[in-house]
Amino acid sequence: MTQVEIGRGKSGRRAYALDEIGIVPSRRTRDPEEVSISWQIDAYRFDSPLVASPMDSVVSPQTAIEIGRLGGLGVLDLEGLWTRYEDPAPLLDEVATLDTAAATARLQEIYTAPIKDELIGRRIEEIRAAGVTTAVRLSPQRTVQHHKAVIDAGVDIFVIRGTTVSAEHVSGRAEPLNLKQFIYELDVPVIVGGCATYTAALHLMRTGAAGVLVGFGGGASHTTRNVLGVVVPMATAISDVAAARRDYMDESGGRYVHVIADGGMGGSGDIAKAIACGADAVMVGSPLARASEAPGRGFHWGSEAHHPELPRGKRVEFGTIGTLREILHGPSSLADGSMNLLGALRRTMATAGYSDLKEFQRVEVVVAPPQR
Repeated sequence: MTQVEIGRGKSGRRAYALDEIGIVPSRRTRDPEEVSISWQIDAYRFDSPLVASPMDSVVSPQTAIEIGRLGGLGVLDLEGLWTRYEDPAPLLDEVATLDTAAATARLQEIYTAPIKDELIGRRIEEIRAAGVTTAVRLSPQRTVQHHKAVIDAGVDIFVIRGTTVSAEHVSGRAEPLNLKQFIYELDVPVIVGGCATYTAALHLMRTGAAGVLVGFGGGASHTTRNVLGVVVPMATAISDVAAARRDYMDESGGRYVHVIADGGMGGSGDIAKAIACGADAVMVGSPLARASEAPGRGFHWGSEAHHPELPRGKRVEFGTIGTLREILHGPSSLADGSMNLLGALRRTMATAGYSDLKEFQRVEVVVAPPQR
């Protein structure tokens, strides 16, 4: 593999972001109506490969229900406002009015309220009662403390998500989460991440996870790259983790672990390119934060924005452009890839000549300098 010399004492591999690659059409084209974008993980089948990111600005119990009815999967953050407050609506209204300079400090104050197990159960039951697949997120640090409330409430898919999650966390302060043992003892499929390298992904796959989240530091509201200097461009990260999936299939005798690209996808073209690089599905936040139903009221932030000691995110204003249905399925009134995300994916696959997502992962890509 080609190494680039950074200096006499250091070299590195050239990595690519999604906006640096392009999809190459094949010799065949199709009608978009003949393309399937359905996706299945474990026993759960979805009309589209879109997963809504567990952020308070994107997913509330109600938007999780609506996204489920529209064919996607909404993941509720169980460390967010919905499990800390009986009614977080006034706080969400306040966050939308905060001065930019004061936003981070106020977010840190709001999120100091304790997480309540009874609210965890109530929110999960609220989503389940609507008849859609129920998915929730905890960080590795809080999984042991709250997982029983999650399982008792009858969750369908458990997401363990952090900025960086490894199968070999070392801690001198507390016993780290044993992912392999934890996943083995659960009766529900677990999605775990993020990670961005072949080796880290392979180790996560060996824990028994049903899916692995790829990416960290690349979302629209993240500042991880500036604060920690940690970043792996998404096109390269997805491709590396897809290679780990292939090798793990050989190692395990055919067990397939789903690769879910998480972050760095601001528009429909990025979603298509993530799948072209090998992702089975995508987890998106900022495109859905623009929906009129989004709980962030046109603002967007993640859990990194209110870290008590070292925030690695910020509140970003996007405004609203349409309903969730219009953003996912159209019709679009904008030509920038921010609406009709799934219609655009279907059309990209049709233009390239592929009939389903697994076939489309084999599409040819090229390195193409980003447009200015």
